[in-house]
Amino acid sequence: MWLLAELTYACPLQCPYCSNPLQLPSSRKEELSTQQWLDVMRQARELGAVQLGFSGGEPLVRPDLEQLIREANDMGFFCNLITSAIGLDEEKIRAFKYAGLRHIQISFQGSDAESNAYFGGTDSFDHKLAMAKKVVEHELPLGLNFVLHRHNLHQVKPFLEQALALGAEFVELANSQYYGWALHNRDELLPSKKQLEDAERVTNEFRAQHPGEMDVFFVAPDYYDDRPKKCSNGWGTTFITVNPKGEVLPCQSAHVIPGLEIPNVKESSLKDIWLESDLFHRFRGLDWMREPCRTCPEREIDLGGCRCQAFLLTGDASNADPVCSLSPHHHKITEAVEAAQRSADEVQTLVFRNPRNAKKIAEEKS
Repeated sequence: MWLLAELTYACPLQCPYCSNPLQLPSSRKEELSTQQWLDVMRQARELGAVQLGFSGGEPLVRPDLEQLIREANDMGFFCNLITSAIGLDEEKIRAFKYAGLRHIQISFQGSDAESNAYFGGTDSFDHKLAMAKKVVEHELPLGLNFVLHRHNLHQVKPFLEQALALGAEFVELANSQYYGWALHNRDELLPSKKQLEDAERVTNEFRAQHPGEMDVFFVAPDYYDDRPKKCSNGWGTTFITVNPKGEVLPCQSAHVIPGLEIPNVKESSLKDIWLESDLFHRFRGLDWMREPCRTCPEREIDLGGCRCQAFLLTGDASNADPVCSLSPHHHKITEAVEAAQRSADEVQTLVFRNPRNAKKIAEEKS
């Protein structure tokens, strides 16, 4: 039902929790062309996809974005733009709406200019605010995304107040999930239990004070639960991700699992990939499960949890997600959580995607 079109990995941000691959292509020459993306979208519609998310990296980097939106809308997609707003202006907002864009989600890295610049690596806070206002002025539904971690959980209240003042339709308070660059920085990003509880309390108080004015979604980190989430609503059931090179994945992070033959739209049709490929069948359903998942009465609720997380933390994607308290590897989660209970003021070293940005930040802190 959902096609995530990762148009490019190019991005002006350098977030220390970036979900894109650790090793990025050195050139954009391998990116799918406009016509290749249009073909992908046509095939996805024939399979039944109705939601289309334009993502990245930063999708605004693509000069053909307006054309892709227009033709996707003509195909019958509900089109979403997931953006940092860097590179956005009023003319583009107007053009995207006319082309058929139905929704814009803008990400923030902090609730003020200083923290937003620190974690995103760009001085873009005022521009983000201005573009959020323009989106609402042009009567496009606006969503705001705020990635949370131990260094900005205390900013939940001011961020929610800003979002309400801007006229956002919804806010996603998404605690960082630990894949890719975020896993690399996990020990410095994972919040303490008290931080998390305080942020949830503030969120609930805001909801109670502003009933029906704005939807607020609080996504807690998996590490503070004893049961995992159902991975992408079930591997190979609902989502297709196509990355800039044309690789087709059941979830954004599946490329981290070694030994998987990842199909490409340059070589196979989406229909064949969805129905016939080993990748989409590998963890689809229940037959792949091993104990304790195989005989667990809850196996159809969470489908064993996240395959990528299972591999990253245990070395085997067929293992139960360690988030589950029934997993023999659950100690890997409890140890990380225990380490996170230190004072929020204790600062270790965050590693940013751009080494130059990391060096600049280190110099400023010293």
